[in-house]
Amino acid sequence: MQATRILPDLQCSLLCEEIRQEVTGSFFLIGVINLLRVPQLPVVAVKLSVFNRWTAGIGQFTETIRLIAPDQTTVLRKSDMKFGLQDANLHATNLTVLPQVEFKTAGTYFVEVLVDDVMKLRYPIPLIVVPPPAQNPQPPGPETKPQDS
Repeated sequence: MQATRILPDLQCSLLCEEIRQEVTGSFFLIGVINLLRVPQLPVVAVKLSVFNRWTAGIGQFTETIRLIAPDQTTVLRKSDMKFGLQDANLHATNLTVLPQVEFKTAGTYFVEVLVDDVMKLRYPIPLIVVPPPAQNPQPPGPETKPQDS
């Protein structure tokens, strides 16, 4: 008996600053994000990108990406994308852009990845505030006197 539907495995999920694709189809992941370090709050990320790769499935699916606030209830962004896998030996790569994300508080945010409402992965993205160093004026340098010729 041939399987008509197998829920896929999530091979990887990465939050990045940007994702580009070459003419050959290869992807460039730019600025893979481990944590967000910001000088002050609130701050707006113009664009965050999520790179997901699915494998070992058969059928049509809906991928859901959610960005969750530190209170673990507020959904800052949600994106749904349909994709299909015709053979369990194939893979599907999905790129999701989360535009204009406003971060109002420090703490641990979460990226959730679901397929057909089944949670496959939930990973933390800490956001910390690191104020820039104080801008102290430079002490005056040694005075130079014109030399006599």
